[in-house]
Amino acid sequence: MYAKAGKLPLGKKIFSAVFSRKAPYFGTINPLITELRPNFCELRFAKRRAVENHIGTVHVIAICNGLEMAMGAVAEASIPKHLRWIPKGMDVRYTAKATTDIRITAEANPEDWKPGDLPVTVKAFRDDGTVVVEGTIMLYVSEKPTK
Repeated sequence: MYAKAGKLPLGKKIFSAVFSRKAPYFGTINPLITELRPNFCELRFAKRRAVENHIGTVHVIAICNGLEMAMGAVAEASIPKHLRWIPKGMDVRYTAKATTDIRITAEANPEDWKPGDLPVTVKAFRDDGTVVVEGTIMLYVSEKPTK
């Protein structure tokens, strides 16, 4: 769907809005998925008052929302059809102040798509390339039940 939408005018924006409806809280950061392929997602969102904290930087919870959205896009774009996934936990470190618009990446290892725990590496960057949040979102992958 992402590849098809990307060929249309405003296609990435439309795809991002539709994907955000899957979990409506994603829409609170007004994200734009700029790249999506199996095992990789990049998204961006603007620093604006609605996502700032009391010191005027991007709130880490807004960033974690973006991290989770990117991880979900990676999972949906990557998981084999006979498997399903659910997030199990998030471990993140705040490494610098988020003073600009945010770029987020999520990456998975293609060989890890099998039943059990699967770590997805997530990072958030400032405009100057500085990592502001990094960590891992752990997924639990299992076989889909037979119907």
